[in-house]
Amino acid sequence: MKLFASLALAATFAFAGSAFATEVAAGPKVDTAAGEAKYTAVCAACHGADGNSGSPEYPRLAGQHPAYLAKQLHEFKSGKRANAIMSGFSAMLDDADVQNITAWLAVQKPKAGAAKDKELVSLGEQIYRGGIADRHIPACAGCHSPNGAGIPNQYPRLSGQHAVYTETQLKTLRDGTRANNAIMHDVAAKMNDREIKAVADYAAGLR
Repeated sequence: MKLFASLALAATFAFAGSAFATEVAAGPKVDTAAGEAKYTAVCAACHGADGNSGSPEYPRLAGQHPAYLAKQLHEFKSGKRANAIMSGFSAMLDDADVQNITAWLAVQKPKAGAAKDKELVSLGEQIYRGGIADRHIPACAGCHSPNGAGIPNQYPRLSGQHAVYTETQLKTLRDGTRANNAIMHDVAAKMNDREIKAVADYAAGLR
């Protein structure tokens, strides 16, 4: 039953993710050198020179799937995903910049993270790998893969991501502050603070 729920959730996202990927692929030819230059000028101060930010306030972007990052940047720019800082920075990027930056980030090596909360690691593993069936919370692994690498063009990488950042995003998805992912809103809405913290911490240490 848990596997069925996870597969059903994955299938729900598949069409939208693939459609967006096709749209990205149809853009101009990728120039990763230009992407690196633009990233260095606009993004590196917060997200790190190689996409591995040192501050948990800012997500690690190295190794993230290009279609996912492009979608987020376009939605920051349009206002669909509200963030005053990123709204300003994304406005500085045209479509070619977005494509070049995200392609360059995709080939940067992500730094490994680690689960740090020993009291919550078992709970985090349970939710990530098996979900909570009686509350209809699907296993995270069904969409984000067992090792947290995500699925290209559909679901973001979670492994190595700052636990604090992932925790914050789940909470903003839950309360509607972040309103650009209806399915993740529905999932997060069923989770309490302890469960969110546990799964965010566990995902950070996946490899």
